Amino acid sequence: MPGVRGAGDRFAALLQWLCLAVLLAFLVLPLLAILTRAGIADIARTVAEPRIQAAAWNSLTIAVATLALVLPAAFVVAFALTRSRIAGKPVLRLVCLAPLLAPSLMPAISLVYLFGNQGLLKGWLAVLPAGASIYGPLGIVLGEAFYTFPHALLVLTAALSVADARLYEAAETLGAGRLRRFITITLPNARYGLVSAATLVLTMAATDFGVPKVIGGQTSVLALEAYKQVIGQHDFGRGAVIGLLLLLPALASFAIQRRVARRAQAGMTGRSVQYHARPHAGRDMLLSLACGAVAVFLLALAGAAVAAAFIKLWPYDMSLTLAHFDFEHQDGGGWDAFRNSFVLSGASALAGTLLVFVNAYLLEKQPVAPGAALLVRAIAVVPMAVPGMVLGLGYAMFFSHPANPLHGLYGGMTLMAASCVCHFYTTAHMTLTTSLRQIDGEIEAASRSLGQGWWVCCLRVTLPIVLPSLLNVFRYLFVSSMTTVSCVIFLYSPETELASLAVLNMDDAGDTAAAAAMATLIVACSGAVSLLLNTVGWYCGHRLQRWRAN
Repeated sequence: MPGVRGAGDRFAALLQWLCLAVLLAFLVLPLLAILTRAGIADIARTVAEPRIQAAAWNSLTIAVATLALVLPAAFVVAFALTRSRIAGKPVLRLVCLAPLLAPSLMPAISLVYLFGNQGLLKGWLAVLPAGASIYGPLGIVLGEAFYTFPHALLVLTAALSVADARLYEAAETLGAGRLRRFITITLPNARYGLVSAATLVLTMAATDFGVPKVIGGQTSVLALEAYKQVIGQHDFGRGAVIGLLLLLPALASFAIQRRVARRAQAGMTGRSVQYHARPHAGRDMLLSLACGAVAVFLLALAGAAVAAAFIKLWPYDMSLTLAHFDFEHQDGGGWDAFRNSFVLSGASALAGTLLVFVNAYLLEKQPVAPGAALLVRAIAVVPMAVPGMVLGLGYAMFFSHPANPLHGLYGGMTLMAASCVCHFYTTAHMTLTTSLRQIDGEIEAASRSLGQGWWVCCLRVTLPIVLPSLLNVFRYLFVSSMTTVSCVIFLYSPETELASLAVLNMDDAGDTAAAAAMATLIVACSGAVSLLLNTVGWYCGHRLQRWRAN
């Protein structure tokens, strides 16, 4: 038994160091490449340019405007889902989270079809000042609102779902009205969620590439400037400087979030009582109206692109057709781009889930390599503060260098899959770490006392318990890889073009209907895989976790 234990510990330590090596090679070193490429002269020259200053100001103002639109709306919907008795909560939740299945370019395409030069509702813009157009800040803000809303909703729903009913009962006993209870109890308890959602929306809106590219018009933002410098002018030095500028809002948001997290207090204790909303007709009616308006906005931006994919010539010939799905006669890589995306997403989900699970398990259950574990814990939170555009730029600089031993990966599917895994690593890591921490450590101790290797306990006990979380991580990585644009925009070749990039290229070529068709396929594929994984999770939950019901 001591021999088995010693061999198992050595094997676990080896795996931990291998996982660390993977994270260093595919996350840390590419980011360091940006820091080393951006020289002092490049920084001074780039930052002093009026065009870059204007782009930075546009990025900031658009992010703030998006936040002002998204945060109140997401809070109202999250409040309705957790603190009311409105009807149709499952349907409302499904509609509000549907944008997660779509690439960020999809709402921009819908806005073109609704309010563009030939838009179905372009007359509605007559109420705006003269010269105002959907092609500019207005369109970008509306598109970013669609793109960021579900992310803010998830954070705020989690924050509002935890509440101690005793606080509300005590406040009511002391004569506090509904508004006072909301201001003194609900908002303070949700403070961390509000700050987290706000920083997330600001970062996503300030660093997004897809929406401004499609509907930005003459409005320049930093993400577009980085794209133009690297792809258009092959100026990696200036691109690195802009990448650093894109990193600043993400780092500032991350620092603010961490500061608030240290001061946050638990909303539930061992003696807390779960809060349940009481019936209130007036409150539920107002929340239903507000949620209905949000749902209409989201459905309109999702539905317009889907409808346009099946309409012959919007808005002149509204007859149905499948001609726009004939991608072989369109720019953008044809059906191969969709197949590439499916393969890439599957590979990213499989490899990413395996990497994250092994790393999280070794950190939480087999801490036999303290040095590697410390570094892995620090690196695991880095992707949270790194926009996809910045990570993709680091990959392009690091792996395109001929002296790099991994240079052969550049332009291939393997490197793009690695970029997707690293870009979305933090959320997946936190999900599995949280799940593993809920399992009593005595299980591993019992396994050791019986002379079994840790891998036996992992496969027979731990893995079935955390299977729901594993499926959630797989779904998250698959859908995110299917819809991403920014982190792969610098990495693809003509042979490895992806569906999300095909949407961008077809829109650039003027084939907007074909772009809408490809975006519709992405949504359909992401939805089908999510439904399949939900079914698998339900089946496995009944077969592998019956003991939970005993």
